[in-house]
Amino acid sequence: MATTESQRRWRGKNHLVKRQLNVMARGLIHEYLDEIAATGDLRGKGEAVTFSAFAVRLLMQQAEYDPDAAQRLANLRETYHRDRDLYQG
Repeated sequence: MATTESQRRWRGKNHLVKRQLNVMARGLIHEYLDEIAATGDLRGKGEAVTFSAFAVRLLMQQAEYDPDAAQRLANLRETYHRDRDLYQG
């Protein structure tokens, strides 16, 4: 856990461009994020979250004009909603 002083410095330096996101997640999600970080040459779970959001946003944009992408996105949403109790913290 970061000290209060280091948190204050981080917030002071990044307050215009970043916001801290603290999320409670099941161990399974932490494992997924570790795997995403490792296979994607990312700098850890925080960057894995950013990459995941980027990937989903890209798929959403593609779904606007590509029926195959729209179907993949629909499948992801359906599967997540069906199994959401496994993933929520």
